[in-house]
Amino acid sequence: MTQQVPSTEPELAGVRNFRDVGGLPTVDGRRVRFGVLYRSGHLAHATQEDAAFLSSLGLHTIFDFRNAADQKLEGPDVTLPGVRNVNLPLSDPADGAEFWKMVRDGDLDQLRGILSDGKGAQRMIDSYRAIIKDRTAEHSRVLHALAEDSVPALMHCAAGKDRAGLSVAVTLLALGVEREAIVEDYLKSNAKHRRYKVRRSSTSASAYSPEVMELLDPLFDARAEYLSAAFETIEETWGDVGAYLEQGLGLTPQTRERLRERLLD
Repeated sequence: MTQQVPSTEPELAGVRNFRDVGGLPTVDGRRVRFGVLYRSGHLAHATQEDAAFLSSLGLHTIFDFRNAADQKLEGPDVTLPGVRNVNLPLSDPADGAEFWKMVRDGDLDQLRGILSDGKGAQRMIDSYRAIIKDRTAEHSRVLHALAEDSVPALMHCAAGKDRAGLSVAVTLLALGVEREAIVEDYLKSNAKHRRYKVRRSSTSASAYSPEVMELLDPLFDARAEYLSAAFETIEETWGDVGAYLEQGLGLTPQTRERLRERLLD
């Protein structure tokens, strides 16, 4: 197959962290095809121009991993004609609601209480581990859909970093993409123009002080240690990636091969 050359990454006005996952190398010398798998933050604030660009991609399915609380906060995705939108929450709406309220509203002492001394990073690690162990049904549904008819596809959550990041990583594992390449793509979410904009209730300077931002950083960073924790959880729970895909996600060798045919050059 002739490898399609991607266009320059677009600067979307109302959608953060958008990118094509194409070009990543597999361990057997193939590459993820351009134009079949995209990732981003939520589409609730997409402008008309953003929507026109997204419509031009020929998307079949948008996988939205946000929960009801996210959607209430940010709004629903823009509607793209002819595109199927599948909402698969990867975290319970009630899980951490008070925590995230504290992130938005809490004063410095409160933030120190929940985030200092590595607690913020540990919360993220625990979350990644939990999503891998507890959301096998959702990840199975995504991979089976991609293998059947759901490409080109766009995966997103709120920031396009954690829930979408894990779902993209699981998909790339199923395709046999090199582990280093998976981590490298994940870490691209740290680029300034891609990062989720931290929103605090107060607009005062103290609400965004250097110490506050340092405390919040672990929540909004893409860190290799987070993804490593997910990979470790796969190995600790199922033994290896192959067993995770087959036993955890119910992916037969035939389905995995169909997935590779659809998404790889």
